[in-house]
Amino acid sequence: MKNDYCAEAARNTRRAQEIVADLRLVECWEAEGIEVRPVGSLAMGLLCKHRDIDYHLYSSPVEVGKSFAAMARLAEHPRIVRVSYANLLDTEERCLEWHAVYRDAADEEWTIDLIHIERGSRYDGYFERMAERIRAVLVPETREAILRLKGETPDDEHLPGILYYMAVIRDGVRTMSEFRRWLAANPRTGIVEWMP
Repeated sequence: MKNDYCAEAARNTRRAQEIVADLRLVECWEAEGIEVRPVGSLAMGLLCKHRDIDYHLYSSPVEVGKSFAAMARLAEHPRIVRVSYANLLDTEERCLEWHAVYRDAADEEWTIDLIHIERGSRYDGYFERMAERIRAVLVPETREAILRLKGETPDDEHLPGILYYMAVIRDGVRTMSEFRRWLAANPRTGIVEWMP
């Protein structure tokens, strides 16, 4: 079964990269002078059951008009079926949040999370460093454990990937029953900040 989850992650990573290319996602943002960096499970090769594509976008300052212009280009693609937006520039996060849904040819939906962050703010580069550190410490056994736990999580339960990584890498969790106990003992609120 472990090979099934690893194979699924490899397929999902390839498919996500194809979607990014189809959307010309990077080009949409770079046309506005905004830097594009992959983050999350796609950046780590741990994209399993939930089809989420995560990118952080950087500029200084964050100009709402330029962000809207880039997102408008993306939203023109016929496979983008939904878009939502939140302005968090007045918070510690100093960002604009964009969420889009891409419906592929097989009628499967992919969530695309695009966070436009002000350069030099608290989270500038933080999640990229986190992904690099996690990639650096992954070994086949921990990769398989993370993917298995993600795969065994019920479809209607959406947990941030960082919880799996912390549980497996930091705390040695390997089974779903151990993970359930770990979740109960480690309640989460807000942004989880951890790196191995």
